[in-house]
Amino acid sequence: MIETHHGVAFSPESIVRRQSSSWRGMRADIVQLERLEPFEYRLRAPSHLLIASHRAERRDGETVVEGLPKSTRREFSQRLTFVPAGGEFFGWQEPRALARVSYFYIDPAGPLLDPELRLGQLAPRLFFEDPPLWATATKLTREIERGAEADRFYVEALSLVLVAELARLSRMSPGPEVQSRGGLAAWQRRSVGETIEDRLAEPLSLVELAQSVRLSPRHFARAFKESFGQPPHQYQLSRRIERAKMLLGDGELSITEIAIALGFADTSAFSTTFRRVAGGSPRDYRRAFV
Repeated sequence: MIETHHGVAFSPESIVRRQSSSWRGMRADIVQLERLEPFEYRLRAPSHLLIASHRAERRDGETVVEGLPKSTRREFSQRLTFVPAGGEFFGWQEPRALARVSYFYIDPAGPLLDPELRLGQLAPRLFFEDPPLWATATKLTREIERGAEADRFYVEALSLVLVAELARLSRMSPGPEVQSRGGLAAWQRRSVGETIEDRLAEPLSLVELAQSVRLSPRHFARAFKESFGQPPHQYQLSRRIERAKMLLGDGELSITEIAIALGFADTSAFSTTFRRVAGGSPRDYRRAFV
C-alpha cells in the first residue's frame, strides 16, 4: 500500500499524528491527536468521506457537514459521519481527550463503486450509529495499523464490504417526507432527541429541527408531538428544567450559574420558568436536597 498525506487539514497540523495509506479505489488516514489544545479542521474533496470516530470527546466546539445543521455534541466516540463527494466538512474543538479517528476517502469513479450500488444517493450524515458499518470500519482500521505487515488482499476485501454497507444505508435512507403514521421514525426520534439534549441552552428553530430529519416543518411539528407528547419548543423547555433539577441537586453550581449554563437571559427568567414548570422555585428545590 502506498503512503500518502492528503486529506482533512488540521490547524495546527502538528497537533495530530497520521498513519496514511492508499490502495485501489480508497485512501485512509488514521489520525491520533497528540495534545489537548484547541484546533480546527476542514476538507472539501472530490472523494466520498467516511469518518469513524473511535475516541472523540470535547469540552467545546462544533462540527459542520454541508447540508446539515451544525452539531455541538460533546461526546461522539464510536460514531460515524459520511460526507458525499464535493461536500464540505469543517469545525473546531477544544478536546477533552486525545482523539483517535479514521478517515476513509472513497474514489467515486474508482473500481470499488459498481454503478448499481448507487452510493452517490447517500445523503450526508453526522455522528450516526450503524453496527455493521462500524464493525467493518474497525476491522479495516486495525489492519491498516499493521503497516507493512497488513494483508493487502484482506484490506481490499474489507474495502468492498465497507462500500457495500454504505450502499445499504443509501437504500435504507428514507425520503424527505417519509415518516411513520404514529409520529417520527425511530431514527428521527433518536436524532432529534440527541440534538435537543446536546443544545439545551441554544434556541432551536422548528425549521432547523425539521431539516435535520428531512421533513417539512408542518409534517415535523405534527409527527414530533405524536412522538414526544409536546410541541418541540415545550419539549426542549421541559428538558432544560429537568437538566436544571439535576444541576440543582448536584449543588456544584449556583442558581445564577445554572441559569446561564442553560441559556436563560437572567436568574429571574430562569426562576419564573422553573416555578411555572416545576411548581416551585429553584431555591426551594435545592433546599429539598440539603
